[in-house]
Amino acid sequence: MAVVSPVPAISQRLDHVRLHEIGVSAVMSSTGEIVEEPPLALVVEDKIFVAVGKELKESKLNLVWALQNSGGKRISIVHVHQPAQMIPIMGGKFPASKLKEQEVRAYRDLERQDMHKILNDYLLICRQAGARAEKLYIESENVEKGILELISEHGIKKLVVGAAADKHYSRRMLELKSKKAAYVRDKAPLFCHIWFVCKGHLIYTREGCMDGADIELRTPPSQQASPNNETGQSNTFRSMSVSLGQNHQSKLVNPGQGLPRTMSVPLRITVLSSPDGTGGVSAPWSRMGREGSSNYWDGISKRSPSQGSGFSTCSSGDMAGEVNEDGSESRASPLAKQALHHSSPPSVLEENIYDQLEQAMVEAENSRREAFQQSLRRSKAEKDAIEAIRRAKEVERSFSEELKLRRDVEEALQAQGKELESLRNKQQEIMEELKISLNHKSLLENQIADSEQVVKELEEKIISAVELLQNYKKERDELQIERDNALKTAEELKKKGASTSHTPQYFAEFSFAELEKATQNFDPSVKIGEGGYGSIYKGCLRHTQVAIKMLHSDSFQGPSEFQQEVDVLSKLRHPNLVTLIGACPEAWALIYEYLPNGSLEDRLNCRDNTPPLSWQARIRIAAELCSVLIFLHSNNPDSIVHGDLKPSNILLDANFGSKLSDFGICRVISHDENSSNSTTMCCRTGPKGTFAYIDPEFLSSGELTVKSDVYSFGIILLRLLTGKQAIGITKEVQQALDQGNLNTLLDPLAGDWPFVQAKQLALMALRCCEMNRKSRPDLVSEVWRVLEPMKVSCGASSSSFRVGSEERGQIPPYFICPIFQEIMQDPCVAADGFTYEAEALRGWLDGGHSTSPMTNLKLGHLNLVPNRALRSAIQEWLQQP
Repeated sequence: MAVVSPVPAISQRLDHVRLHEIGVSAVMSSTGEIVEEPPLALVVEDKIFVAVGKELKESKLNLVWALQNSGGKRISIVHVHQPAQMIPIMGGKFPASKLKEQEVRAYRDLERQDMHKILNDYLLICRQAGARAEKLYIESENVEKGILELISEHGIKKLVVGAAADKHYSRRMLELKSKKAAYVRDKAPLFCHIWFVCKGHLIYTREGCMDGADIELRTPPSQQASPNNETGQSNTFRSMSVSLGQNHQSKLVNPGQGLPRTMSVPLRITVLSSPDGTGGVSAPWSRMGREGSSNYWDGISKRSPSQGSGFSTCSSGDMAGEVNEDGSESRASPLAKQALHHSSPPSVLEENIYDQLEQAMVEAENSRREAFQQSLRRSKAEKDAIEAIRRAKEVERSFSEELKLRRDVEEALQAQGKELESLRNKQQEIMEELKISLNHKSLLENQIADSEQVVKELEEKIISAVELLQNYKKERDELQIERDNALKTAEELKKKGASTSHTPQYFAEFSFAELEKATQNFDPSVKIGEGGYGSIYKGCLRHTQVAIKMLHSDSFQGPSEFQQEVDVLSKLRHPNLVTLIGACPEAWALIYEYLPNGSLEDRLNCRDNTPPLSWQARIRIAAELCSVLIFLHSNNPDSIVHGDLKPSNILLDANFGSKLSDFGICRVISHDENSSNSTTMCCRTGPKGTFAYIDPEFLSSGELTVKSDVYSFGIILLRLLTGKQAIGITKEVQQALDQGNLNTLLDPLAGDWPFVQAKQLALMALRCCEMNRKSRPDLVSEVWRVLEPMKVSCGASSSSFRVGSEERGQIPPYFICPIFQEIMQDPCVAADGFTYEAEALRGWLDGGHSTSPMTNLKLGHLNLVPNRALRSAIQEWLQQP
């Protein structure tokens, strides 16, 4: 009996077929049956490692690609966790080294929790795809070094890594865009096979190199027995097992066919012979992948001698090489056939097999080394090529930078040349001007010589005039004495007039303690306003509701604004001026009358859901504002320019009567120092106030005139008409007038505007907003003549309604005397068109005044006309229950 095991010629087909296992074994029992040994376990790596990032959407497609091409293998999610160097605390970021250890540890725990949540999301994707998965992570400050550490520590041989961010993917992408991926490709151990994927597409594959060949020859002990002549059977058998293993991996040819898989099928051939030359087959022959393989072996059996030899037909065997993905098997090498044809005695056969195996091992080792060296050479060539490309790009970039620098230098030279030419031209111009100046100098010298001659002549005349001067000196001294006496008398009269016009009863001083008590120690709940000037509080002072304005103590203009308002408001009285009750110098506080309806700005914006102003009320407010401006501009001896006229500085009382306030930046213009023309009277100062309401000429020249208030009044008038904001309002109204659609621009909340009056007001407002101050209308002769009839008509149309609809506790404003601020008992109409209490107006006229208390203009006559209709309305209102 003999055992023959053909060995493939590895050296001849190493480039085409790689055998992972070759096994030859057979055992014959005493009954002649063949018992096959179990096949050796296939060495298959059952894990594919997939490197993922902390953003699920960036690595999801790479994981899906690995799942689709895993072939059912286990997936291991690999992640490199980078601990944050800057830790956010209290709205800022601080280095970890500057914080406490417990704070850093707590933040690291939060980072790890977030990391595990992300890895669990990746595991959930694997479970939904029906794949077994696990997670593996490491903490490192450098991602690529962390991946290399994982490869070395866990012996990772199959790894899927991202080639670049998804946004860099394109169909023509053939190289790695990520520096991290390139680093892993260059530095990873050679045994690791790496697929670089971008947006679910394979971009690059770095093949792993062979580890070597492991050939093991095992010869089990032979069992011999004496032949039995009666039965003709033999228990003698020989078994030989040869294992040749290689930890190579096949190359992935097509990414769509899945991840590379190799299969290893053991090759076992058992040959039995008996002394009588009979043989049997106990197991069927496994068909080869190619047709005709079984016929080939049948031919061997037929050609074998039947008697007197130690070789019989092959009764059982399994033979397999490397199995491809499509299921085809590699054909056995010619040496296997030759070994079957030429048999030999058992000892010689074993030696031949051993020699062949040893030769195969040597050739396999040489081939492996050559392949490894070739891989190294190829890797080095790739690196050299990449380095050459990098150097070429670097040279190209340097060339472009040098070219750009050269262009910049040329442009700079051209600019310098132009500048030099310009300097030369300027030098020529200066030389010409110098020549002209020298000519002028010579002319002036001649004129000086002539002047000296004239001076001599004048000196002679002066000598002759000295005598006359001496004569006039006595007369001058006498006149000087008379003038001094006259000035002294005028000064005394001026002081008396100021003392008589001053009304100290309207101004009082309060202590800071009284203000604290009135405002409940400046409780924020009683604060009703705040701005750049300071804060306004509502309080009760001496049983009177007041508004307390606290100026900022740290403001540079605080003292000047405080003194300015005290000087102006303490000496002026007008129904449409806010009443200054008193002041607190130690706290820079001003105490005004409390006006419950807020400012005109609040009412135009319907703040706190307050009802909008009707068009009649808006016209009345415009007329009252015009009246108080005329009063200020016509004040004697000095005119007063408000300088900060805007809706927020126009306050409304309980009856929606307007009161002008905030005189902190007003200016006083003296009539003595300026021309009689009001447009030329000015005061130079820095521009202040709200930009949309400031006179453009005041911004450009710094000259504040009464026409500056006219411009601001025009803007306010446009806002009363349209309800829109101040910026760009003049352009909108002008376009609406040009296009004939002014009705669409009027504020619908004010009611149905009379179109004729609305258009008249719009045209007047646009004239007030002219850029040239000389083109703006005069308040007295033009604006007041338009607004006064409108105010009268609005009062006549709404008086009956207001009397019937007013609550008993609210006094209609036209029942109040502008001077006494009380309900009139004997109303009379003066020459200015306003109605006053007869007693109050007579006292005004008896005091030597010939001007209107409302407009400060000279009255046409001093006659008083009783207003009986208004008196009847007042009495009827007073008699109501």
